[in-house]
Amino acid sequence: MRSPVEPSLLPKFVDIAIVGAGPQALTLVTHLLQKKKPMRNRFVVLDPAGDWLRQWQHQFAAYDIPHLRSPAVHHPDPNPHALRSFAESRSQELFPPYDLPGTQLFQDFCQDVIRRWELQGRVIPARVQRIEHLQHQRQQRFRLRMADGRGLTAKRVVLAIAGGTPNLPEWVRSLPLSYPRDRLLHSHQIDLRGLHLAGERVLIVGSGLTSGHLAVGAIARGAQVIMMARRTFYDKLFDADPGWLGPKYLKGFHAEPDWETRWHRIQSARNGGSLTPALFTKLRRLEREGRLSFYEKCQVQAAEWKGDAWKVTCNQSDVHHCIAHLPIDRIWLATGTTLDVNHWSLLSDVRDRHPLPILNGLPILDSHLRWAGCNLFIMGGAAALQLGPVARNLFGGKLASERIVPALTQ
Repeated sequence: MRSPVEPSLLPKFVDIAIVGAGPQALTLVTHLLQKKKPMRNRFVVLDPAGDWLRQWQHQFAAYDIPHLRSPAVHHPDPNPHALRSFAESRSQELFPPYDLPGTQLFQDFCQDVIRRWELQGRVIPARVQRIEHLQHQRQQRFRLRMADGRGLTAKRVVLAIAGGTPNLPEWVRSLPLSYPRDRLLHSHQIDLRGLHLAGERVLIVGSGLTSGHLAVGAIARGAQVIMMARRTFYDKLFDADPGWLGPKYLKGFHAEPDWETRWHRIQSARNGGSLTPALFTKLRRLEREGRLSFYEKCQVQAAEWKGDAWKVTCNQSDVHHCIAHLPIDRIWLATGTTLDVNHWSLLSDVRDRHPLPILNGLPILDSHLRWAGCNLFIMGGAAALQLGPVARNLFGGKLASERIVPALTQ
């Protein structure tokens, strides 16, 4: 069936504009079409890449990630068993202990989902820069302004974007700009493909899964790696306890009337960064082989680019006395991102017209994940106060779709 929307053509008016084309947006669209097939002609998807899952796939390839952290039941198709059925002849690509899908298997499955739901060519290449809320008598509309000057009017908008800004430690902000740009990078700027690191020493700051993937990738390319974190490195199968993937914890969370209590529960459940047991085991083996050092409960105090390397001092010089004498070729910051909708410039008009309580950067949305006073819906990590600590994950996409789809199909 031919798509009703030419991929590069921006319609003047549409019922629903979905901003972002990652796994959460794909999940929303399949759930929407499952509920009401005629909705097919009533939405557009806008993403700078002009295709589904482009950023997601880039990140997995850039970090050499072999498989997902989520079990095979979590994916963008409404049928929880769809991925397992798809993988029947590829069972070796489901990793223990909970059938974690291999990266290539998951990508192939998502392409199959896109084909089955006839969603090829449905993503319009466009970067939404600003969303303006228009009130004309009783009718509400949104004007979406693109970075290239084009515009689109929509009755309803769904934001399915990550929206986090990189966390940079204080010592980074005070650095003079005299160092080579490629020698200090936040993880979102790193692409392991094509890097040759033989003979180099790389300092990776952070204790989460990204730091582990980067360490393994750097060592595979010939580097000597130091992993440094202000806490102890620890392993955890999922980034939040499996109880958060069902009523065990979610029932109590949704019944909690106090938003601040909810926020604290989210922080406690995620508890900063953790490594999977399999990756932690691999890193410990590399440590025994002398290719990796763990510096725990330790933070960079200062860094200076001298000659052709970094001179780094840490706050535990009595314990880790040697780091100041080690020339560091590269520093990689696997320090995560901060999510704060107060800083989302595309929402500045909506925030001004419809002020909303925002707690530590997270908006307090209604039960349909709608911004109060207008038909703007939010998925992903920004909906965590309503959905819980797994809001940004694949399962969070399903939880969000269950809230948003009934409002879109009314």
